[in-house]
Amino acid sequence: MQLIKSAILLASAASLLAIGACSADNDTKTAAPASTDPAAATVNGTPISQRTVDMVARQGANSGQPDTSESRKNIIDNLTLQMVIAQEAIKNGLDKTPEVADQIEAMKQSVLANAYVRDYIKKNPVTDDMLKAEYDRIKATITGTEYKARHILVEKEAEARDIIARLKKDPASFAKLAMEKSKDTGSKAQGGDLGWFDPSRMVPEFGAAVSKLEKGKLTQEPVKTQFGYHVILLEDSKPIEAPPLDDVKPQLSQQLQQQNMMKQLDALKAKAKIEVAGAPASAPSAPASAPAK
Repeated sequence: MQLIKSAILLASAASLLAIGACSADNDTKTAAPASTDPAAATVNGTPISQRTVDMVARQGANSGQPDTSESRKNIIDNLTLQMVIAQEAIKNGLDKTPEVADQIEAMKQSVLANAYVRDYIKKNPVTDDMLKAEYDRIKATITGTEYKARHILVEKEAEARDIIARLKKDPASFAKLAMEKSKDTGSKAQGGDLGWFDPSRMVPEFGAAVSKLEKGKLTQEPVKTQFGYHVILLEDSKPIEAPPLDDVKPQLSQQLQQQNMMKQLDALKAKAKIEVAGAPASAPSAPASAPAK
């Protein structure tokens, strides 16, 4: 579930391991404190913790990949290979290059930012009272009417007028004519039945025509839209009602969670002293090629 539409992204296990490997620079004389977590493997004396393997396995399970002994073996194989490569990169001094150092710092900031987001959400859950208050607020804004109708869509006006004339003689034949004549493949098999809908979600001409009809009545003139000519039968109408709270609780909870998180991030940003050094620099343009001789 994406909670923040920003550059804050969950770092991959590869990024986490790369950070760990770079912090364990073999050239430094001060050794990092030994981890108390059990090691799933070691590479040249540097452990890969079982906790890291568990984390990668959980991420895979969340993506639909089965957590099996074989998948965990593959995880350990990948992590050990990555550690070997990371150690070799450190031996070659690649962790000291500005580009790599910047990437490591960016990954670190991303991991920390996401850790804060998860911690805030955990400590500030959406309560039932908050859900009920938001539901009542949204429910109070819902107005209008929804309609249940059938239609027959044809290409030419003359054909639509002929259908209207036939229906005036035999109103009960609407569904049969829709299955025979209608170009709307979505409703044709259902005898032109569109179910319940909000007219504002239809093309304007169609919505306006439905709104003017009385229950059980037929449009007396073809209704022209960008799709062709419609013959419409209004079967019923009712005030638009909000769905039950239990039906929308998951979506509403996620929405409130997003809103609360964004308010917190906006507050943090407002309190921070942020100084931007002029307009962002654009990427340097590629040098012009030399003219052909």
